[in-house]
Amino acid sequence: MTDVTVPRAEDFDEIAALYSLTFHDDLDPAGVEVERAVYEPERALLVRDNGAAVAHATAYSRALAVPGASVPAAHVTGVAVAPTHRRRGLLTALMRRQLREVRDDGREPVAVLWASEGRIYPRFGYGLAARRCTIQCDTAELRLPEPTPAEGRLRLGRPTAHRAQLARLYERVRADRPGWSSRDERWWTYRLSDVPARRGGATERRLLWHEGAGGPDGYALFRSKEEWTPTGPRGEVLVDEVVAATPEAYLALWRLLFSLDLTRRLTYRWVALDEPLLWLVNEPRMLGAQLADALWVRVVDVPAALAARRYATDVDVVVEVTDELLPENAGRWRLVGDPAGAECVATDAPARLACDVRALGELYLGGAGLGALAAAGRVRELVPGTVAATAAAFTWHRAPAPMEVF
Repeated sequence: MTDVTVPRAEDFDEIAALYSLTFHDDLDPAGVEVERAVYEPERALLVRDNGAAVAHATAYSRALAVPGASVPAAHVTGVAVAPTHRRRGLLTALMRRQLREVRDDGREPVAVLWASEGRIYPRFGYGLAARRCTIQCDTAELRLPEPTPAEGRLRLGRPTAHRAQLARLYERVRADRPGWSSRDERWWTYRLSDVPARRGGATERRLLWHEGAGGPDGYALFRSKEEWTPTGPRGEVLVDEVVAATPEAYLALWRLLFSLDLTRRLTYRWVALDEPLLWLVNEPRMLGAQLADALWVRVVDVPAALAARRYATDVDVVVEVTDELLPENAGRWRLVGDPAGAECVATDAPARLACDVRALGELYLGGAGLGALAAAGRVRELVPGTVAATAAAFTWHRAPAPMEVF
């Protein structure tokens, strides 16, 4: 078996076949071309055995919204090991080398990923930083508040025809929502791609657009799927994305999505834990919300990462950090921050808190509570009262809410 190598662009077809095998998905030619367009071979790692691709990992170069800021983040993806080559340490070799390369490059203080199984990545220092809910509900009895007289105007269209406007509005809202990833031209092409084989029997993707007094201020991307029963229609609305800059736009979008003719069900898989919809419907229980994990964050450069985000209240604390894979992160760090900025430097001062680097990842987007991690024994309070005095600083006024799997 050869060592870990960097693949060439022309190796992507073979890598796509490895994805297909590992994730039990059909290899669709159109889908492969969509994935190829965002693939960064120079960031990928590949293992071959007798010439065949048997293990792979890569990352995308995107920015991640964090509390009060946006930071470059290695968006880790494409992690796959052939079933014939499991239990040989290939995944460990790939993940260790990838972390080392991200750290040595110095541009991305954090890495982020979606986990196929939650047990895999904590051993590499990744912490669960954002959760999400999925709603699958019957809409017949759900009610939303009546719109205000100045609600604005709704219209339908094709997403690709309004790409520039979508991009501007998305970036406007992303600034205030930790967990959303940046989208350049390549990523908007990827996001708006609509491969028929991936529709699951639903329609093409459609755009619902809201215009308020000041212009476009909200949109929804959705599909629909017809179904008829002996008693009448039972179609389903499948929502991909809802982005709204105002409460009026948000309410208007959801009112229409919940009331499309000939539909009786709705599914949305990107529900934030503080999703306004949970406080708008007349019976939240009927949304059938189910909790799931979402983004896992790995702090790659402790001082750079902690200084890059903002803090809800003033904080001045010394934290002792352990990191088995990246020893540069180990030691005591003094964090001083507030809503306007932060700095983090090495110090010899006594630590008030102690944790491993995984706990820092869990805290990073403001989704995990410092008190909860302390109660679980994941963060140790070395000076009594420090958790109570510090916990609020690591929160944020919006919960982290990922909008897409990458």
